[in-house]
Amino acid sequence: MTTTQAPRSGRVLRSPWLLLAPSIVFMLLLFGWPLVQGFLVAFREDGAFTLEHWSRMFADPYFLRALRNTLLLVVIVVPIQFVLAIGMALLLQARPKFARTHFYLWAIPLALSELAAGLVWLSIFSQRGYANSFLSWLGISENGIGWLDYDNPAGMLFAVVIAEVWRATSLVFVIVVAGLQMVPRDFDEAAQVFGATAWQRLWHVTLPMIRSSLQVALILRTILAIQVFAVAQALTAGGASRCWSARPTSGT
Repeated sequence: MTTTQAPRSGRVLRSPWLLLAPSIVFMLLLFGWPLVQGFLVAFREDGAFTLEHWSRMFADPYFLRALRNTLLLVVIVVPIQFVLAIGMALLLQARPKFARTHFYLWAIPLALSELAAGLVWLSIFSQRGYANSFLSWLGISENGIGWLDYDNPAGMLFAVVIAEVWRATSLVFVIVVAGLQMVPRDFDEAAQVFGATAWQRLWHVTLPMIRSSLQVALILRTILAIQVFAVAQALTAGGASRCWSARPTSGT
């Protein structure tokens, strides 16, 4: 005679939450509490509710230009980084000679801080930097180009974009490589047998299989691109506070 026992649904339902509890508590303490505190500080002064902080922020003459250039930087940098990272990961997946050496070389910028990367590219884009020295050697520009001049906001933005692409593409690259390691080669080989081109295999097989990795990389890079400050500060020598705009007049 056999007896059936009722499933212990309560314990089954609780077990995933028990496993996730340490991570949830850690995230709440590390991110949630500071976020709540920052939100409260934004609307309080001397213990009273106020909108003075917001009024001062919107009244700042450089706020809207800073917001515009930050969004412009995100729109330019993130797509370039994804294209480069996916291309680099696919080249690495083809297993060229010294593939591991290529991986470590491409991942080196990931170990550098924003300030260090800014200083590296400052030595390149300064008036007497390597870029102008190379142009002078080629005979293209005798006096060089004022990449970081206050009256050349496009040049300043270009320098910041190049520095940020060089510094942070490796992050997307590492995430994409990790995602590609989880894609079975059988899918790509089957598509190749049925006559799919390289572009079709990439678009219909590879990218859908690493969609979760791309989503993680997109979220991280968008957040980090919005937070970029040290690279622009180091390159523009304080021009970042002027939002890559022309030198302000004495009346501002």
